[in-house]
Amino acid sequence: MTMNRERVALALLRWTLGLVVLWQSYRFAVSSAAVRNLSRLGLPPWLVPVIGGAELLAAALFLVPKLRRVGGYALLTIFTLACAFHGLHGEIELGLLVYAAAVVACMATTSEVARRTA
Repeated sequence: MTMNRERVALALLRWTLGLVVLWQSYRFAVSSAAVRNLSRLGLPPWLVPVIGGAELLAAALFLVPKLRRVGGYALLTIFTLACAFHGLHGEIELGLLVYAAAVVACMATTSEVARRTA
């Protein structure tokens, strides 16, 4: 694949991932179902907008070129914690694993492309 095609593919993956996570995070942050689910687990309702807001912020940072690494590491942290939380409650969230793999791919590929162009 040529360098230009790699950059386009990487940008497409990063933007798709970032926008999907932004949308999903917004939907979670304003969801009454999420509040009910966390309340059933004994967690306070204010946690839903806090978690959703953190995801929104991390996804937005991931889309800003100069802040991509910070956003990527924040997303990886959030996805890891979410996987652990769901796992402790007997759930497997495969979507979170796919999102995390895409973040890792974007961050690794960005580093590789930068090295080759330097």
